[in-house]
Amino acid sequence: MGHGQRRAGRSGPASAHGRAVSGGGEFDYIKRRLAPLSSGFPGAADLSDDGAVITPSDGCELAVTADTLVAGVHFPKDEDPALTACRALRVNLSDLAAMGARPLAYMLSIVWPEGAPDALREGFADGLEDSQKIFGIHLVGGDTTSAHGPWTIAVTAFGELPAGRAVRRSGAKPGDLLVVTGAIGDAWLGLQGVMGARPALGNAGHERLLRQRFNRPEPRVELAGALIEYAHAAIDISDGLIADCGHIARASGLDAGIELERLPLSDAGQAWLALQSDEAAARQQLAGGGDDYELAIAVSPDNLAALTKAAGALPLTVIGRFEAGDAGVSVSWRGAPVRVDRPGFTHF
Repeated sequence: MGHGQRRAGRSGPASAHGRAVSGGGEFDYIKRRLAPLSSGFPGAADLSDDGAVITPSDGCELAVTADTLVAGVHFPKDEDPALTACRALRVNLSDLAAMGARPLAYMLSIVWPEGAPDALREGFADGLEDSQKIFGIHLVGGDTTSAHGPWTIAVTAFGELPAGRAVRRSGAKPGDLLVVTGAIGDAWLGLQGVMGARPALGNAGHERLLRQRFNRPEPRVELAGALIEYAHAAIDISDGLIADCGHIARASGLDAGIELERLPLSDAGQAWLALQSDEAAARQQLAGGGDDYELAIAVSPDNLAALTKAAGALPLTVIGRFEAGDAGVSVSWRGAPVRVDRPGFTHF
């Protein structure tokens, strides 16, 4: 595992929390907290080499994805570091699930804020360990350093799937149903609550659910195999349902029609909706908020029953259809077209 480069202009190793990075600080942290996260994955070599060796199972190939999270942009600066770790790893597993891949391993690069307390690093490792146990994935390498500026976390995740069977955004066909897993909008409502950008719902259970949906997204890895068998295209909902369905539409050269009245909402989402004066506008906010990490799936009507059966307790909801068109998204509310000004989140 790499250890970061020395900063130009320093006569000695860059410091972290007042200790030499080349001394008991960084290397001790890697050996004590990160190397154990590679246990059970021989190709990681206990993080003692500059790289890892990953060999997929016979007849399989690797799917690879990467995400970067920045404090103050993707999560609150004062967030519990264990929850930040959960989020950083799980959002990548969601990308793998959308392609039909089983999680296998991941690499981690971290820029710690200079002077970060030990509790930040310890809590972060705790969160990684927790999610690794749940999803059966191993850390196999990466890089650590520190610098002025925000805490930055970059994860590259590897999954495996049968060779030539990856589910891509470009595979939707005219007549396919647009299906989503779970509930839409909870994570966005959770973030709004954390930021103080919405009134409290007055129900502690609802608030806990919304916060958890933001902090601990549930990558739908259990559906990966069924997507390979029954789906034509899929994407995880990270930037917003409308925006991400647009990615499928453009890649497939089709129009994706979304009916806002069909949007699946949790009890907490329904409670928030009941407080809004314009239901159509409120549902559009939920559909454009992002951070759900549910899946949007293009599936033929003939395969819907099989996909639903494979999903088990995970609810699937038909919210629209793919048709020949202008490779975009058409949004409607009870049959009337809706103008969308903000389909989802964008960094710039």
